[in-house]
Amino acid sequence: MSGRTLPGTGTDDDRRIVLHVDMDCFYASCERLREPELEGEPVVVGMGYEPGEGHGAVATASYEAREYGVESAQPISKALEALPRIEDARTDPDLDPADAGHYRPVDLDFYKEVSEQVKEILHDCADVVREVSIDEAYLDVTDRTSWQTVEGTDRTLAEGYARHVRDRIAREVGVPASIGVTPNMSTAKLASDYDKPEGLVVVGPGEVRDFLEPIPVDELHGVGPVTARELREMDVETAGDLAAADPSALRARFGERGRELYDRARGDDDREVTPTGRPKSLSRESAFTEATAETDRKREKVRTLAADVAARARSRDALYRTIGVKVVTPPFDVHTRAKSLPGPVDDPDLVEEVALDLLSEFADDEVRKLGVRVSKLSFSAGDQARLDGWDGSAADAEPDSASDPTPAPPGAAEADATVADLSRWAADSTSVDSTAADATAADATAGGATAGDPPPTDGAASDSAADRREEGQASLLDFE
Repeated sequence: MSGRTLPGTGTDDDRRIVLHVDMDCFYASCERLREPELEGEPVVVGMGYEPGEGHGAVATASYEAREYGVESAQPISKALEALPRIEDARTDPDLDPADAGHYRPVDLDFYKEVSEQVKEILHDCADVVREVSIDEAYLDVTDRTSWQTVEGTDRTLAEGYARHVRDRIAREVGVPASIGVTPNMSTAKLASDYDKPEGLVVVGPGEVRDFLEPIPVDELHGVGPVTARELREMDVETAGDLAAADPSALRARFGERGRELYDRARGDDDREVTPTGRPKSLSRESAFTEATAETDRKREKVRTLAADVAARARSRDALYRTIGVKVVTPPFDVHTRAKSLPGPVDDPDLVEEVALDLLSEFADDEVRKLGVRVSKLSFSAGDQARLDGWDGSAADAEPDSASDPTPAPPGAAEADATVADLSRWAADSTSVDSTAADATAADATAGGATAGDPPPTDGAASDSAADRREEGQASLLDFE
């Protein structure tokens, strides 16, 4: 689908601009962020297994791994039959290393860290953000851009704005995303899946019906395997068929939800993007063209980043309890240091002071990239903590680890339980329709599911489980 769109024609629904941002193979992308040498290689991230073992389930597979038949929610044992571990292929003469993959255990804490960075950008780019899961969100950007075309082209300002969002994620975080740009939520979800990876699909107000018409009915918002099967019994195979069906017959078969499905297939979806979640932290990062050990250059960059972060926090009326820095040294070792404060504050000078103090530990090191972060945010009005007598020495810093970007996780017990649930399912079942592995995913996009439909994955009620095996990843725990 091209980026060509038509300008809106005046109604509020036509004027509305919704982005659905979906991170591509997010867990595998995070592993590549940590290990750049994995770029272009088959990568499988598994839940509930340890390296060298064969039990557990696939959380996500890179597109290179999918070419071998590896799918999300697939038992690890089956994935290994299709794509052996690279370590085994290097020692087994019967295996070819060229047809082997890199397997990594799930590191949910690290993925949340990366997800927070992505969602900081999303909250910066939209006034209304609905966080659906760790790797996707809806944005209402109606007040930020428009369906107006750029003079001399057939491209809209909305397309340019979505490209800006996608490029910021790639540039500032380093992971790929696909974005759908449409007048409503259900179509935006389909558009973001249309041209992965790193897709940007724009469906303007005058194009929604044409875009939806050929799409298989089981890909529509709110349609799971059971509903899809019942629709096919009514000779409804595509969204176009559903849009042309008798709405009274659909209501008789599915109740009021039948009319809702009929409306969605026709592109009628007037739900507003309702905000969920606030950022847990605010940060800015910047890389040097070449690694440098020059103290003045490093300190000047940290001063600039600190001022930017503090200004962003103030613009959002956010107070913070922790100030930290991120230091990336060659080849790609990530170090984080943080200082906890006695209470929430809004103090730009203190952000700079603490960040420079934490940076002093790396005074003699070559550095590729630097970042400054404020976290443990508070948005409620209240008195700031008094910092009289605070000693900002680096000795009080709280290292997240010597060279590990992952802080101690909130909700780790819940995540472990979900991993265990999916691992047990992988061992006991070969049918994805029977899994309850994603019971933690929120039905955030509304619409509900017919009795018997499986729980949605990655927080998307529109996805059948089979779709997410093919195109997405098994969700461990909703973004918090």
